[in-house]
Amino acid sequence: MNKFYKYFQFAYLAFAILFIVSGILEYSNNANRAYMMFAMAAVAIFMFFFKRHFSRKFENKK
Repeated sequence: MNKFYKYFQFAYLAFAILFIVSGILEYSNNANRAYMMFAMAAVAIFMFFFKRHFSRKFENKK
C-alpha cells in the first residue's frame, strides 16, 4: 500500500501539467479562467512537494 502512495504523489504533477496546458490554451478565450487553471496548477505542485516531504519524513522514522 505504501508503494501506491509513493506513485500517487506523481499524479499531482500530471494534474499540474494538465492545468498549465489548459490554462495556456484557455488564455486567449477567457483570461479569468486561465488564471484559475494556473492557480490550480500551483496548488497541485504544492501538494506534490507537501506529500513528498511527509512521506520521506515517515520513511526516515521507520
